[in-house]
Amino acid sequence: MPAPIDFSMSESSTKPRLLIVDDEPEVRGVLRDLLSGAYQCGEAASAEEALRQLRACEFQLVISDITMSGMSGLEMIPHVKVASPDTVIVMISGMQTIESAINALRLGAFDYLMKPFDLRQAEAAVERALHHHELIVAKRHYENHLEDLVTQRTAELDEALGSLENAYRSTLQALTAALEARDAETHGHSERVVTFSLRLGREYGLTSAEMKALEFGSLLHDIGKIGVPDAILRKPAKLTEEEWERMREHPLHGQQILRGIKFLTGAARVVAQHHEKWDGSGYPLGLKGEDIDICARIFSVADAFDAITSDRVYRQGRSFEVALAELDEWAGRQFDAKIVEAFHRVPPEDWEELRRRSLMRKPQDTEWKSITAGIEPATAHVS
Repeated sequence: MPAPIDFSMSESSTKPRLLIVDDEPEVRGVLRDLLSGAYQCGEAASAEEALRQLRACEFQLVISDITMSGMSGLEMIPHVKVASPDTVIVMISGMQTIESAINALRLGAFDYLMKPFDLRQAEAAVERALHHHELIVAKRHYENHLEDLVTQRTAELDEALGSLENAYRSTLQALTAALEARDAETHGHSERVVTFSLRLGREYGLTSAEMKALEFGSLLHDIGKIGVPDAILRKPAKLTEEEWERMREHPLHGQQILRGIKFLTGAARVVAQHHEKWDGSGYPLGLKGEDIDICARIFSVADAFDAITSDRVYRQGRSFEVALAELDEWAGRQFDAKIVEAFHRVPPEDWEELRRRSLMRKPQDTEWKSITAGIEPATAHVS
């Protein structure tokens, strides 16, 4: 068995490395003498030895006999592809059959030579194989570069989209703050109900896209009130039936306002449906059960919880226990019972912490990421 050639002294050489595999020393010698001037040539007397050398050293080309004792050249091909994927294989055989050539090419060999082979033909085959190797390496480098470039551009795009989304969020928050200024009684309500909705949405298991729709829908749920006259919106006395009819139009007003804004498509459903009820008794469309958007169903529970526990001019906010009892009472009628179950799974201290942090916010603050940190992944009384 020939000893593996030590290439360590020629690492600086630019000569391609060839591994000649044949159990006949005479064949290896002929090929070595033919090719060693232009190439660095290693030798192996068996497929097993060739694979050991391939794992230890890089070769651009393997020239191998097909019929050898032990593992055959054909059997070796798949192992070469695993050990050194870029290495090109040229097979040599004395079997004068087209089937052996086809089998070699099918298994991944690049070229095929018949014994006895013409030396010029062998040289030409080696040159073609090494040119093919150069193309393989160039293609892999290009693909790696392209992959790195795509990763870089994707990161830059994600950053740009994130900045744009934050700008949208700030703009929408400012709009919501302006709307709430018309109704001092519900000041801060939108901010609180966003955090409550997101916590409940995470508990329920919403997707990332659904969480985003829930966030913006919760923030903008009352945007349709921009079309409600102040005389009705700020009326200190009980509304007349006609005034209530005008008030109940605000979900559809909100949907119309958001229509055509693609990134708010999911949010628009929350805006349009946040007063629908599980039993179909809600407004404006009287939707029932799972016909109501899941984000709107989650929002309605969070909205009711905030309304029950918040102070109003005519009463003080009530306790968590009272709110929970009221949600249970209306589960299956006003609320989706599965969402009320999810509400139960959230520890009471989570709700208290979210409320406490929302009350610490200053009116001029427009960034609520500190409040919703950790929320995103994964009626009773309403305002």
